[in-house]
Amino acid sequence: MERKLAAILVADMVGYTARMERDEASTFEGLSVYMTEFAIPLVERNHGKVIKLLGDGLLARFESATDAVTCAFEWQKKPSDGSDPMRFRIGVNLGDIILRDGDVFGAGVNLASRLEKLAPPGGVLVSDAVYRAARNRLPVSWEDAGTLSVKNVTDPVQAWRFGGVTTNNSQQPKPVEKFKPIIAVLPFHNMSDDPEQLFFTDGIAEDIITGLSRFRTLQLVSRNASFRFRDQNADPAEIVATLGADYLIEGSVRKAGSRVRVSVQLVDANSGSQLWSDRYDRELEDVLEVQDDVTRSIVAVLPGRVQHDVADRSAQKPDDEMRAHELMLKGKALRDGLNARDTAKARALLERAIALDPSIARSFMYLSDTYVIDLWLGLADSEATGHVLHIARKGAALDNRDVYIQDQLGFAYLCAGLWHEAEAQFEKTLSLIENEAESMAWCGYAFLLLGQHQKARDIVSEAMKLDPLHPPAIAWIMGQIEFFCGNFEAALGLLMGEARLNSLATAFVAASYAKLGRQTEAEGTLVEFIAERRDELLSRNIKVDEETVSNLARGYQTMWRRPDDFEHLAAGLHKAGLSN
Repeated sequence: MERKLAAILVADMVGYTARMERDEASTFEGLSVYMTEFAIPLVERNHGKVIKLLGDGLLARFESATDAVTCAFEWQKKPSDGSDPMRFRIGVNLGDIILRDGDVFGAGVNLASRLEKLAPPGGVLVSDAVYRAARNRLPVSWEDAGTLSVKNVTDPVQAWRFGGVTTNNSQQPKPVEKFKPIIAVLPFHNMSDDPEQLFFTDGIAEDIITGLSRFRTLQLVSRNASFRFRDQNADPAEIVATLGADYLIEGSVRKAGSRVRVSVQLVDANSGSQLWSDRYDRELEDVLEVQDDVTRSIVAVLPGRVQHDVADRSAQKPDDEMRAHELMLKGKALRDGLNARDTAKARALLERAIALDPSIARSFMYLSDTYVIDLWLGLADSEATGHVLHIARKGAALDNRDVYIQDQLGFAYLCAGLWHEAEAQFEKTLSLIENEAESMAWCGYAFLLLGQHQKARDIVSEAMKLDPLHPPAIAWIMGQIEFFCGNFEAALGLLMGEARLNSLATAFVAASYAKLGRQTEAEGTLVEFIAERRDELLSRNIKVDEETVSNLARGYQTMWRRPDDFEHLAAGLHKAGLSN
């Protein structure tokens, strides 16, 4: 008995029993010729193997899901013969099977058979695993068949179809969008001579799969599927064709004496280019502790790198060619700049994304955040606070388990001055966070606004440890925290580089110089602040005068639970020379 990962195709003739009742001899002969001259050669031409004929159909095995779907596609594309052509239903699944005495068994086979019975006449119904592997490799118009309740399968099965006649022709299929990048974590290589280290290398890869699976923006290939490629020296193209991954995570573990080095890289599965790599050196005193530490570090970094690459790809498309999810990603990337001009562009894209597909929770989250940024920058009108809370609640209603959405709901409460609700919300979010460095940092910022400076500093310090290559926004947050903790030199160090994202950051730089008694630098930075402030106002067609330039804090100050905290910044700016 042998177990392996394989694609199973099951085909069944539509109306076979009725045909046999009408003309048994002709039906039997016609099907035999069809199988011998067309179906079996087609399977073999697509690198498959016919396991058995089923009376009115066949069951075949393929090494690749793409080959199986290609076979199904060509099968259903065959021109009709005669006035009463034979039609077939086809089901395809990718999963674990048992090989014994030339036959195949197991849940993977059973599911393919169930899918075939639910397929439309003349069409093909495939499992989600097959769709992921083959979706971009054939000229097929895929339709989301939804989740199906399948006999003897505990969980609902996500299925996809193409071709055939559905039972309700009045319903137009919903355009399929790709919501989650698919990641395959391959088994890490044991570079040491000690075969006993294999458990450690496997443990690292397995823990990464477990850690990443908690991120709702990612889709992970199962451990059983990706570990099939251990010691096979498989070509990346073969891995991608089989697993349907967008990204591969590869790595190695090398042990030397009491030290261990774990190397890891993120690879674009289609181009083969390396998107990110790092290595982790540790003393091997406690194996499990090292495994947990390294895994946590890797899991904290990888989702951000993947999402950044996905957003970059989306941003390269013209806006009018983007689907809702792509518009959301581009809007998110612009919102991350935390500046007035990009925030306005982000809002327009996010509003379009919601109009196209109001079911994407994060579109509401990022849209809500554009109003929060306007409040920080003193650019919001009197209705902004209501917009923030209304939109954030819509996002939370769509997905109440996404920690980023929970974060945003907390900021909406802050904007509305609902301090107790905000604090409870951020405590809840912290309890949900595992390794999401960015979400953790924004929680820290919230506790700064709530007046808990040291708690804020501790939280953001942990986020920066989790992701040493953190985005500028995290340094922007920490710079403000250091200012309110009285660490003005540290605030300058954080806010003088890429974290100087907007006029608010420049205001903190000017105030920090003033607090340190470096008046010349404070006054020079204040001039820069006024110039940046004018640009922000002009980008929104707001009148530029002394009041609007000086009143950066119009909305920002309303988010502070303790007025004395905000006055700390105001005093620094006044000392730097800001009159109002």
